[in-house]
Amino acid sequence: MTLANPSLPSFASRIVPVIVITDLRQAVPLAHALLAGGVDVMEITLRHEAGLPAIEAVARQVPQMQVGAGTVTRAREMARARDAGARFALSPGMSDELVQAAFDCELPFIPGVMTPGEVMRAREHGFGLLKLFPAEQAGGVGMLKALAGPLPEMRFCPTGGVSPSNLPQYLQQPNVAMVGGSWLTPAAALEQGRWQDITDLAAQATALTLPPIGT
Repeated sequence: MTLANPSLPSFASRIVPVIVITDLRQAVPLAHALLAGGVDVMEITLRHEAGLPAIEAVARQVPQMQVGAGTVTRAREMARARDAGARFALSPGMSDELVQAAFDCELPFIPGVMTPGEVMRAREHGFGLLKLFPAEQAGGVGMLKALAGPLPEMRFCPTGGVSPSNLPQYLQQPNVAMVGGSWLTPAAALEQGRWQDITDLAAQATALTLPPIGT
């Protein structure tokens, strides 16, 4: 089965916050807080029952935010994510059923991979951007460098173990389009509504993605 993945929406940020929302009331203020810090994309995972309603709330009330559905692991979740307003979907892995569901829904999809064989299989399905997950356990920057040799046309969104300390090293790799991480949205900040803290974290991360002045 060879399919072509629809194009992802365009967004400015190279950092994709990976978010578990447990209270629907967190969704919209969180989206505004991230935008204020220069991050215009967010991955709301389906790990909690509040995930789909949160995606719908952001899609309707904060249209300038590119909201995606994360941790999509079952084919039936693809249509639900699309219907909630998700602009794209991500998964920790890839199956034929997920790929077909994304194609049927015409929803841009970033499947997860961990090995060269999985990268090649994803390429056969028409994917050019993949989620390297879990990135650090898969070999981190070293794995990305190794994949660049035999598979130079593939691009990655490493997720899992990415933090401010290693973010610049990841983004310096030519085959890294963006990175995913949860450090931008600490659970305590979400629970306590500390939106300025999240804006500050987003701004700090955004600054790390920008070239030094004068370059």
